[in-house]
Amino acid sequence: MKICGIDDAGRGSMLGPLVIAGVSLEKKNLRKLTKLGVKDSKKLSSKSREILYEKIIETVDNYYITKISPRCIDASVKKHLLNNLEAKYMAKVVSKLDADTSYVDSCDVKPLRFGKEISYLSGGHKIKSYHHADSRFVVVSAASILAKVTRDKSIERLKKIHNLGSGYPSDSTTVTFVTEYYKKNHIMPVFVRKSWKPVQKIIDNN
Repeated sequence: MKICGIDDAGRGSMLGPLVIAGVSLEKKNLRKLTKLGVKDSKKLSSKSREILYEKIIETVDNYYITKISPRCIDASVKKHLLNNLEAKYMAKVVSKLDADTSYVDSCDVKPLRFGKEISYLSGGHKIKSYHHADSRFVVVSAASILAKVTRDKSIERLKKIHNLGSGYPSDSTTVTFVTEYYKKNHIMPVFVRKSWKPVQKIIDNN
């Protein structure tokens, strides 16, 4: 029986991509991930995540990583369809990996509804959707590590050109960067999510 785990990284960020990652492997091999020390990416250092990233890819049968651009995110937020956008991309991962059962980390307040949507969008695949799935199921933890490392690499590439911090609204370096950039250029960089409330606030105030 093949099991799949799917998670995202960067959903709450003001800038950069939203990354969706999935891994699949035989159910009997799940303990191999546990032995590697795989757990929710938020509970690991960036160095540990990078080491585990390589080990996970070597251990699983298959994996798939996809990125959602800020422009695509903005278009969905305007229509109040961000959860739907994420469900579409998760369904894409489900279809690619084609496991017997896929466990997903739900961004919807109603995990069952989110799971049903992914199942529908993926042509009827069996989906188990939960809040905090990344800390409950090792296969989702593995996906969370792949998503987080991929997202971090995207931010690191941007950091070579701009001093933009982590990308999150709670990071003063990020807020300062976005504010100063807009004041100077009167437009937002393509990698900033213009639909985000903190970004709209900066536009309104300047």
